[in-house]
Amino acid sequence: MNWQAVGAIYRYEMARFFRTIAQSFLSPVLSTSLYFVVFGTAIGSRINEVEGVSYGAFIVPGLIMLSVMTQATTNASFGIYFPKFIGTVYELLSAPVNFFEIVLGYVGAAATKALLIGLVILATATLFVDLTVLHPGAMVAFLLLTCLSFALFGFIIGIWARNFEQLQLIPLLVVTPLVFLGGAFYSISMLPPGWQTVTYFNPVVYLISGFRWAFFGTSDVPVALSLLAIAGFLLMCLAVVWAIFRTGYRIKS
Repeated sequence: MNWQAVGAIYRYEMARFFRTIAQSFLSPVLSTSLYFVVFGTAIGSRINEVEGVSYGAFIVPGLIMLSVMTQATTNASFGIYFPKFIGTVYELLSAPVNFFEIVLGYVGAAATKALLIGLVILATATLFVDLTVLHPGAMVAFLLLTCLSFALFGFIIGIWARNFEQLQLIPLLVVTPLVFLGGAFYSISMLPPGWQTVTYFNPVVYLISGFRWAFFGTSDVPVALSLLAIAGFLLMCLAVVWAIFRTGYRIKS
């Protein structure tokens, strides 16, 4: 393992993150604060509790997941797409660095950025609502697995994309709607039976439900199923990344 190469890629990506701190860090934190103002105050004043939890606190896990998923995907996709765009990826491929080390550097940096944003949003949430985490170990596990899996997913998007429009296509038109429709701001049990059945086909439901269980001890689906879903998604992304470097799909031509 060439840790020097991994560290160089990781430090470069983290330096880019801190150079654009207003866009990369402050923007998602401020937008999440607005969610608390709008949903927590305007809607929360009309909904006292959801599953025994105040509505303001109930939406915190969903808001964290929304930011973590979108930020991990966006950071990882842009991180690998930009070297493709300017042509420096060929220098990286010709260096004595294997594909695992390249992925570890880029994905590790994107996951770290998303994790930092998630933790800051969690800290920001405590300024608006009283929040207690019943299972902190499970909360950290779900957060780390989500950061890693969606960073890998974003890495795949960055390899697949041919232009900046395609780079934003899936995060905006797929990831964000799935989070909104995955119980980020409501419980699945509040839906009519038919819509509940449809919602269970949304994979994001299992991530948000498991993460919410770590906070409040309640979930829409079994926790074991949530862990299985995120682990399966992580393994699927790893398999796709391996196939990309094995075939050179859109990275060597």
